[in-house]
Amino acid sequence: MGIVAELDGKPVGWCSVAPRETYRKLSKQQDDSETGIWSIVCFYVPRSLRGGGLASALLDAAIDHAFSKGARAVEAYPVDEAAPSYRFMGFRDMFAARGFHETGTAGTRRHVMRLGR
Repeated sequence: MGIVAELDGKPVGWCSVAPRETYRKLSKQQDDSETGIWSIVCFYVPRSLRGGGLASALLDAAIDHAFSKGARAVEAYPVDEAAPSYRFMGFRDMFAARGFHETGTAGTRRHVMRLGR
């Protein structure tokens, strides 16, 4: 599943959001007995549109979508802006600004962050 951003009727960005169990295990500490957890795992924004708020708009839409479909919590796996890899998962500050809190790490670069309602 995903959220698609359009500009002048053409797709220009995408954010993957779906129930966590539809993805392979995303972190070692993941508790698979939890239900109602949705994951945001990937963004695509063309280089020419980066820095204009498109990723933030996609994130907001993904959060709204997950909660409207019954999510108890939304989880994400972003990195710090200086990270050399996994940048497609979004940046930590973008999630923190929306109230996500860190619950752990996934590897050496990815933060596990969660937002509940």
